[in-house]
Amino acid sequence: MEVNFLDELLQEAEVKEEEQTEAYFDLLLLQIKQLTKQIEYNFSQSEKECSMINSFVLHKNAQLQEKIRWLEMKLEAFIREKKEKTIALPNGTLKMHKKPDKVEIENLDLFLKKAKSEMLTIIPEQVKPDLNKIKTYIKSKPVPPGIKVIEGKEEFTYKLREESEEENGRTKETGTRAEQENELRVVV
Repeated sequence: MEVNFLDELLQEAEVKEEEQTEAYFDLLLLQIKQLTKQIEYNFSQSEKECSMINSFVLHKNAQLQEKIRWLEMKLEAFIREKKEKTIALPNGTLKMHKKPDKVEIENLDLFLKKAKSEMLTIIPEQVKPDLNKIKTYIKSKPVPPGIKVIEGKEEFTYKLREESEEENGRTKETGTRAEQENELRVVV
């Protein structure tokens, strides 16, 4: 009977050990499940925080862009008041320059009926207006029918002197306000 009793005890111990082993590996699976959920939560939180930061940066940059526009208007008013084309300052250069006139064809058929040969570029099988030749022509003669002249406007620009460029005296052209707005936008 002792052998049977020992065999039984041994068998019970093996069953308990097997149950504990299965429980241990089941706990490992549970841990993996919890860690996976934590990773998903971390990514979710990260995306929310990135979104909040990007919104904040866009709002802050919009405020800064408004300040830049206001300062540009003050600079433009200053150069207009001085009635000078260029003003060199220690931190940059202010400029006023007139953009060239533009020519726009409003009615192609009407224009082609009365157009002179010096206002056209003839490509075999194709006739189209040459805007540069038309601009040259109308400088000394009346505007032909079908043409609209859009007068070039005076444009304000300025250059900022970059610290690293001061050594060699070069400056960075900042361009017009519209160009600067594109440069300062934050890509999300």
